[in-house]
Amino acid sequence: MRIGILGTRGIPNAYGGFEQFAEYLALGLTGKGHSVYVYNSSLHPYQENKWNNIHIIHCKDLENRIGTAGQFFYDLNCIKDARRRKFDILLQLGYTSNSIWHRLWPKDCINIVNMDGLEWKRSKYSSRAQQFLKLAERWAATNGKILIADSVGIQQYLLKTYQRQSFYIPYGANVYNTSPDTDMLLEWNIKSGEYYLLMARMEPENNIEMVIRGYLASHAPFPLLLIGNYSNKFGAMLHKKYSNPQVRFLGGIYDQEKVNRLRYFSALYFHGHSVGGTNPSLIEAMGCGCHIAAHNNIFNKAILGDDAFYFSGEDQVTEILKRQTDNGLIEYWKNKNVEKVKRKYNWENIIQQYEDVFVNALNEQQHAAT
Repeated sequence: MRIGILGTRGIPNAYGGFEQFAEYLALGLTGKGHSVYVYNSSLHPYQENKWNNIHIIHCKDLENRIGTAGQFFYDLNCIKDARRRKFDILLQLGYTSNSIWHRLWPKDCINIVNMDGLEWKRSKYSSRAQQFLKLAERWAATNGKILIADSVGIQQYLLKTYQRQSFYIPYGANVYNTSPDTDMLLEWNIKSGEYYLLMARMEPENNIEMVIRGYLASHAPFPLLLIGNYSNKFGAMLHKKYSNPQVRFLGGIYDQEKVNRLRYFSALYFHGHSVGGTNPSLIEAMGCGCHIAAHNNIFNKAILGDDAFYFSGEDQVTEILKRQTDNGLIEYWKNKNVEKVKRKYNWENIIQQYEDVFVNALNEQQHAAT
């Protein structure tokens, strides 16, 4: 198949979850013999036309000049290019800035949309922006030939709200099997099992401040490490207000080995995401054998089940940190979550599910044409 992947800043990943997903999926599909094209922002640090046999298409991105509005023009440029590529499948990751151009989506290929989370619920957006995002969601949900939901909660929401069936395919992760070596921890002057960890984009709906405040109130003995770029307005506020030797802002870390090592040796991993979907960092933390405390919502509970602590407020964060929990129970939870990744969230399985959706969609289209 000739497959286009649109909707990210590009690969190799230098930004976040969708980029990492695009990287793994493109590698997997290329390995299965398909011809895969990934759209990259002109601002992406990788400027070659191929990466590991994946075709890279560079499109003009004005985000550095005009801010967020640049994302809309970047997606427009990608869609205009896709119209002449004669893809069999065009996979659109998310809808925030590309569904406004739905009338320009290529008509000679199958448009498949990964619906991401409930973007309009993100508290960083003004009410006017939230109204637009709800409309963008509707455009994507009603115009996509096939919809993919990365969580059961999103799948149920799409059926209830738009009467659209979707395929549930979560994100994948690898089980971290590297031989334990604590030398890398010296970079941050920490020791195995003697720090807490949170990894997230610095956005209000990820409940980072809730975790920080709950941690500070607990007077817990180990430092809290925060991984995530804090250069945005909210991140800068958190850094200015809370940064100290106990609350350490490490910034964005894109070296996967370093991130996994930090997860592996943490005493407790906080996952505060609350808005929609299966977050890649949660699956990855499970694959690293983390002891996890997650925000109490349908999306996180659908993944973790009974094998984690949950919190809805800073008081509960404090309680979790003060609680004396049986080490046997913690190990049981860790092992259960690792098994979930092996059984359900492994990349080979995820990539196969995407390939199956693509192949079946093409077969149905060809059958309908005869």
